[in-house]
Amino acid sequence: MPQFLFGLVYLLILTRFIWPLELPLSVKIVVAALALVALQFHRWSKLSSGSVFSPEFPRPVVAIFNWAFGTLVLLALLQLMLDAGLLFALPIHGGPLSAPDGVRYGLAGLASIAAATAVHQAMRIPPLKDVDVRIPGLPRPFDGYSILQLTDLHISRLFPASWARAVVERSNELGVDLIAITGDLIDGTLEARRVDIEPLRDLRAPDGVYVISGNHEYIFGYSMWMAHFAALGLLSLENRHIVIERNGGTLVLAGITDRASRHRGHPDRDLAAVLEGAPEGAPLILLDHQPGDARNAAALGVALQLSGHTHGGLILGLDRLAARANAGYVSGRYDVDGMTLYVNNGTALWPGFALRLGRPSELTRITLRQTSAT
Repeated sequence: MPQFLFGLVYLLILTRFIWPLELPLSVKIVVAALALVALQFHRWSKLSSGSVFSPEFPRPVVAIFNWAFGTLVLLALLQLMLDAGLLFALPIHGGPLSAPDGVRYGLAGLASIAAATAVHQAMRIPPLKDVDVRIPGLPRPFDGYSILQLTDLHISRLFPASWARAVVERSNELGVDLIAITGDLIDGTLEARRVDIEPLRDLRAPDGVYVISGNHEYIFGYSMWMAHFAALGLLSLENRHIVIERNGGTLVLAGITDRASRHRGHPDRDLAAVLEGAPEGAPLILLDHQPGDARNAAALGVALQLSGHTHGGLILGLDRLAARANAGYVSGRYDVDGMTLYVNNGTALWPGFALRLGRPSELTRITLRQTSAT
């Protein structure tokens, strides 16, 4: 399906943008060939590593591919808007209309600048985002308790060791009580990513650094990666819960495997079983990579669910497509039957489509607050 869609993008650009330009045929052929090369980015990625999810080119090459690919996708959208405008003006003008070359060059320039901005926004070290969440029945000792949520780091050639080290340093400076990593830590095999992920060993928080899987862990060897996370000192919260105690108050933190486990021969997700034995009346916080099962979590008494996966929808406007694929949840805070769901835009994103416009990456500090005195 993606190749079919990219084929439509190429056909649109070829017939509605390149061909109408007043250029020599030889130039049009070269431009068309370059556009085809850029739109085959994922095919080149698969040739480089065996997987479209792990382009193993040097970082600048991956960035340039994303810029070129993004320029063409955005140009196709702008061309569709232009064609819609021309069709709308058709009855007014009384005949066919054609946009001058200057307009088309302007669209190309706009798409190019927007794509460059989007790649820069995707690759940067994310800024801090503070989110206060009021929890019913939160014990007084946990009022002000802070959790740093990291998610969708997608450590790869685009987000290598230097990037990971900067994220770790900034995270440790925040001095939070606990760090929760909600899946999709890597893109690539253990052999390819061993050095890049090493900085995560230095993450520090008084109550620990916990991790659950995302769907990408299942692509590159779930068991191997979860074992390596443990070797780095990241505590697995897969299908289990822990009880955090502070001055007589208790808080429950639970985690569950990603929905991809259903199709990979792993045990079915069973949140009820995960929560079994949790102290009665203690607020429940759940880590679940994808937000789509939030209503089930709410029905089981979860007070706060932290998720990622959607990358915030990447581009404002197009984020509606991501929302449709995730039960309507794509970015930010939601009230789900009395439970707070927070869908994180992601610390990074998949290097195969590294563009952000209006949906920035984030280091998310969740601070728990009481709703009333307890």
